[in-house]
Amino acid sequence: MNSVAITAPAKKRTNLSLDNTLLQEAKSLGINLSQSAEIGITEAIKQRKQALWLDNNAEAIDSSNKFVNQHGLPLAQYRTF
Repeated sequence: MNSVAITAPAKKRTNLSLDNTLLQEAKSLGINLSQSAEIGITEAIKQRKQALWLDNNAEAIDSSNKFVNQHGLPLAQYRTF
């Protein structure tokens, strides 16, 4: 029988400076600070990557939009909606 070991991603300790009021409120509500920070940082990375992709591809997007404005959608004649 084959078994696959599932391991958690490696974690690294780090220090953060947080607003004291925010920290106390989070603790009083039982919020897991590490998990919340990880979720927030993951979302910030996602948003930054999206913004960078749009910046890096702005010329191609603009070119494509100009083509569609001038010539219409390719294969539009085959659309059924």
